[in-house]
Amino acid sequence: MSFKVELHCHSTASDGKLSPSELVALAYKNKVNILALTDHDTTEGVEEAINRGELLDIKVIPGIELSTIYNDESIHLLGYFKDESYKDIRFQNYLQELKDYRVYRAKKIIDNLKIFFHINLSYDEVFKIANGVIARPHIAKAIIDAGYPYSWEYIFDNIISKDSPAYVHNKNIMLKDGIELLKSVNAVVILAHPILIKNTPFKEIAAFDFHGIEAVYYQNTPKDTEYFINYARDHNLLIAGGSDFHGNGKGDLKHGHLGEICPSIEDINALLTKLGLNE
Repeated sequence: MSFKVELHCHSTASDGKLSPSELVALAYKNKVNILALTDHDTTEGVEEAINRGELLDIKVIPGIELSTIYNDESIHLLGYFKDESYKDIRFQNYLQELKDYRVYRAKKIIDNLKIFFHINLSYDEVFKIANGVIARPHIAKAIIDAGYPYSWEYIFDNIISKDSPAYVHNKNIMLKDGIELLKSVNAVVILAHPILIKNTPFKEIAAFDFHGIEAVYYQNTPKDTEYFINYARDHNLLIAGGSDFHGNGKGDLKHGHLGEICPSIEDINALLTKLGLNE
């Protein structure tokens, strides 16, 4: 079974630049056969993506990138849903709580930007940019649009980074609870981009009850990828990988192009089998 897949990408339902339909259309253009839509803390774009996928003969896997906390650091989980269990009302209510908290968080970051960096932004302008689940890229764009002389990279590395006094964590769901939450709605749970974990040794995080690891990632060095793949094989974990595509606007050096990052055929098939898509 030979496929080109994209297992990690974002639409305007969270902080991507393309709508779910536009994302699937780009996947078709880039000859991607299977795409998992993994917006931050929401599945709101999934149905639109699935419908467009059916028209273009692209299999769309319902997915999510869930933010959790461990050791005072944000740890992201990729959840790939085997069926429509993600529509469960309790799960969706929880995601709505996360969305509401993101509004509070954005307002707090905007207030902090004024206090610590003398950057004045309008709540309304930031929320207008967001049009969905509000996240830091929307705030970064608002800073640039307001005429402040900072690059996209500088803003993320210095002004709204996790080490910045302006930063505010997402709603706190503990790592273990996040894994259990996703499994409760029949998801295959993958540790997202382990290369970005800074506060805790990778092996300590990987010891949690994941199905697999996003071992192939845009910001990895070849040595990183080799290490994560070997770890996954040694511990009987699935191997995933994706571009983390957000739209690749000007200054976006942290994400790949749609379909650019892909695990081996054997690893793709192992994941698809776990999802029941190779039966």
